[in-house]
Amino acid sequence: MADLTDAQLNALQNLALKKAGKDAPFINIGAARVLTELGLAERSREGWDITPEGSALLARRAGPPS
Repeated sequence: MADLTDAQLNALQNLALKKAGKDAPFINIGAARVLTELGLAERSREGWDITPEGSALLARRAGPPS
């Protein structure tokens, strides 16, 4: 998997917040489109949603629980 830019990582984190039912800040459209191409997000009626692959990537980046 290619490294994500800061904007793409930020968008993915915001999509995770949205999925958790929390207020998510603005989602960068360009970054969300790239995440969709990578299979980390998908387009929905509400904008974009994080995919299970996107959630797994964030979990791996966070490392083991402390």
